[in-house]
Amino acid sequence: MEQLRVDYTCSTSTILALVYSAHCPCGLQTMAASDAMKPFSPDETQRILHHLQQPAVFMNMTCDWPALQWTAEHLSVCLSDKWIRFRLGRKEEINKPLFETQCSYVEAKLEHFLCWTRGQCETDVGPFSEFSSSEYWAYADYKYIAMLFQDQPFMFEDVKWSDFGFEGRNGRESTLWIGTKRANTPCHLDSYGCNLVLQVQGRKRWHLFPPEDTSELYPTRIPFEESSVFSQVDVLQPDLRRFPNFQRARAHVVTLQPGQVLYVPRHWWHYVESVDPVTVSINSWIELEADDVARVSEAVTKAVVCAMKSARSDDNTDDWLNPTEEGVASHNENMQYLNLAITACAPSLKNLCGSKLNQDPRDAPPAKRDSSGQIRKNIDSIRGSAPFSVPFGPHLISVRCQQGDSTETRETTPKDVEVKSSRIREGKSLEDFPVSSDAAPRTEPASAVRVQLGKHSSGLPPCGARDCADGTSSEDLQDSIITTNDLLDCLVHPDVISRVTELLLERHTGTQRPSAPS
Repeated sequence: MEQLRVDYTCSTSTILALVYSAHCPCGLQTMAASDAMKPFSPDETQRILHHLQQPAVFMNMTCDWPALQWTAEHLSVCLSDKWIRFRLGRKEEINKPLFETQCSYVEAKLEHFLCWTRGQCETDVGPFSEFSSSEYWAYADYKYIAMLFQDQPFMFEDVKWSDFGFEGRNGRESTLWIGTKRANTPCHLDSYGCNLVLQVQGRKRWHLFPPEDTSELYPTRIPFEESSVFSQVDVLQPDLRRFPNFQRARAHVVTLQPGQVLYVPRHWWHYVESVDPVTVSINSWIELEADDVARVSEAVTKAVVCAMKSARSDDNTDDWLNPTEEGVASHNENMQYLNLAITACAPSLKNLCGSKLNQDPRDAPPAKRDSSGQIRKNIDSIRGSAPFSVPFGPHLISVRCQQGDSTETRETTPKDVEVKSSRIREGKSLEDFPVSSDAAPRTEPASAVRVQLGKHSSGLPPCGARDCADGTSSEDLQDSIITTNDLLDCLVHPDVISRVTELLLERHTGTQRPSAPS
């Protein structure tokens, strides 16, 4: 009987593979042929990722991935009676981000979710019955596949990040996202790693901004979530009176289609929104060597934010801790965490001090790990520094900011990928332009951006200055009062935290790095 069960499983896998290959967008008929026909080998992909300086879309790399069968309907069968937490938000334009602290939450089955999205009110929609699908969107976000399928570990193998050169990485190190139209993640940057995102079902539109535009995005750590720096701006409906510098931000917009993989470099800001009735995507955050230093920065931020927001104050009444956080740690615990983070940097501090500590973080290559999680030598450290040109073309589409359009560009961009970019202008919505296959020029590194008194380079508008010329009302005066959150926006601004981290590491090693030229 046990042997029969094994044979049945194998037969099912074979049937699924045959069915998938028949519908594969690449037109490949077998798994073996698909693997041989991929545009880039794992080693080539690693080399590409090492040199990419901007977001890019990989085409035709996932044709044989069983994970492309992971539609919401398929997952509903696989997960059957498992209850999943969904985040719900109103479909309304409020000119400010809808943070997770402002959303509603329900625990439901995927079957409930699907019936709700289809408007099948006569069926069992579980706790979704309290929300109208015409007024709310729903999102099952940040769902760790290792936890969802802990009793079905064979599902991990459906995700094959090894094709991108990350040997041993699969669904176990990945996250699942299931949402309805307009479900979104507020604009933010991830403190750790870079990001690979596979679109499985439906389309998602990504609005990306380079690290150099951090000040134009008005960063904040409220709500606080370790590893996420949020923007105060609604990137689709920006309030330019409050955030005038945002009109200088450079948006890189891409609509990701099923089967495509988006590469998001380290510290690129991104706002993500579902554009189809139901969307499913899978991502994996790839560790970087620079994450050791980033953990020190996050520990500093956490200690400052928790200390100030835990203090009694008339203006400390907001819901400042993101629901993803387990609770408010004590100052003693936060200092222990900070010291552990600094100690963890010790083996590599000698390399990080001096020139590398001041290195553009985007130059740090993805840390390649084996199946046991140990960091392997990067391919480029073995091959040396031979000249390399990123092979943009039909299989690798650069997502870049561009001001114009051309016949050449339209012909270079495949019809099934909507890769567009724009520069946001005051009073106008995002303007779409096809992407070019040329590499974008490097701009000034984020490490060169410093907070300068009188120049407001931190991204914070001068208090009251925007209203004085027209006369200041009592309401405007009230708005100009400095709150705890205003103070925190300055104290834990990414540029400030970066400098504090440098000083702490210098103190720990007893090494003074050369001062940057003024």
